[in-house]
Amino acid sequence: MQENMTALVSLFARAWHTEHALLPVHTDPLARPLLGEHYDLIARHMAQGIGYFSPGFEGTEEDALTHIVTRHLAPSPVGRSAFWEDALRTAVPLGTTQVLLLGAGYDTFPYRQPKWAEGLTIFELDRPEDQSGKLARLERAGIPIPQNVRHVTADLTDPDWSAALTEAGFSPKKSTFCCLMGVVHYLPRTLFPKVLSTLRDLMPTGSSLVFDYPTPRLSQVQIDLAQGAGEPIRGLYTFRELEFLLPRHGFLVYEHLTPADITARFFAGHNALSPNRAMEAAPGVNYCLGVKKDRMP
Repeated sequence: MQENMTALVSLFARAWHTEHALLPVHTDPLARPLLGEHYDLIARHMAQGIGYFSPGFEGTEEDALTHIVTRHLAPSPVGRSAFWEDALRTAVPLGTTQVLLLGAGYDTFPYRQPKWAEGLTIFELDRPEDQSGKLARLERAGIPIPQNVRHVTADLTDPDWSAALTEAGFSPKKSTFCCLMGVVHYLPRTLFPKVLSTLRDLMPTGSSLVFDYPTPRLSQVQIDLAQGAGEPIRGLYTFRELEFLLPRHGFLVYEHLTPADITARFFAGHNALSPNRAMEAAPGVNYCLGVKKDRMP
């Protein structure tokens, strides 16, 4: 079974950032145990690729790895984790009782969940090969699966993917927080609206949806990395398109962050303590929080 390299590299970036940042943007203590022996393999491979990321770079292999992770690999996974977990923490006191992670990948929130999340039911949905790979890693690392976590095997390209959720106990009557972070990039443009429509039918009024999406300003490095990992970027969107698309499928844009907004909110503290390792949000990637409404204007 070939594992999802995009998900593994994101996991590596979270692990490295957790261990090396003076003030981490986001902390993921389970990332390194989940990676196991792949941590060193990915680190070595990335450091050896410094010529692509920064031609003419001078420094040690450790310097090269620090440069690559800080500038290119970590901003997206640590930024979006900080964003969606903050949004969930806000949603729980407002009545959220279910969490739906679509394309969950190697996200570790369900296995390091804080006290305030223990009353939630968390559904992880992913493709069969990705789900089995993650479960195998959890077992090898000795990471227990909490009682409130449900694993659902389904592919978003399957028109009936929501049926698998229902069978696993997902309730369309319970206020839900749905996370699509790191997924929209790889959905065909014709599929994203269908996913939104399905979520509209699955979640009651007041439910939340968070996602990041690529814009026409996406850097070539990000496009190349995705292509090289076997998961090419399938569609780029403008904010004007999102303003039209979300209401059409039952959601209002509640919050929207550009790269400048993301850097100011999540990276400022880190950058103040580590100016020589300053991080900026990935160019051309915006964050969005939508809220389900029954009647649209």
